[in-house]
Amino acid sequence: MQIIEEIKFVLLGSRMLMVVIITDSGLVKETIIKYDEDISQSQVETLNNLFNSKLKGKPLSKIDKPMEEYILSEINYSVEVIKPIIEQINKVVEEENKLYLEGANKSFDLPEFKSLEIAKNFVNILDEKELMLDMLNSGIAKDINVYIGDENENEQLKDFSIVTFKHSVGDKDLGTIGIIGPKRMDYSKVISVMKYISKKMKEKDL
Repeated sequence: MQIIEEIKFVLLGSRMLMVVIITDSGLVKETIIKYDEDISQSQVETLNNLFNSKLKGKPLSKIDKPMEEYILSEINYSVEVIKPIIEQINKVVEEENKLYLEGANKSFDLPEFKSLEIAKNFVNILDEKELMLDMLNSGIAKDINVYIGDENENEQLKDFSIVTFKHSVGDKDLGTIGIIGPKRMDYSKVISVMKYISKKMKEKDL
């Protein structure tokens, strides 16, 4: 009985893939598969990992169809299995990282935004979801964090101050509220409002 020792996918061109199967007796089987779309080297590595984990150490008879047909059917099957898993993971990630913006338009009434550079930076910050999420999740304190100007790690935030409040019940993180504004903001007032919100939210959760 021939045992599969290794299966190797080799990129011959942007749309051509060679598949080589080596058995424990030194038998080599190969085929070439052509695609209608370009294939990347990272995709080839994924195929190598996928098929070796599935076939390595198994009898050659496991490939119960012409090799090209078997490879293509297994790829299609894997895509059908993996696709809904990825979609579900994306849904969970999106749900956990929902971002709500309020009052951004009123910021442009502030005198600081007469500077075109500052106004442009502010718009860029609002456009970059990942930056906003990093900003909200970067707090080291358990409740309220304050970052003023250059204390913000990102260069785009150097002209602003940020106050964030992490809301949690027990070990469960229920999200973060953040206020971004000019460095001259009334910190005591903002922090007082944050503490009031925190108190009300905790009362609601009790």
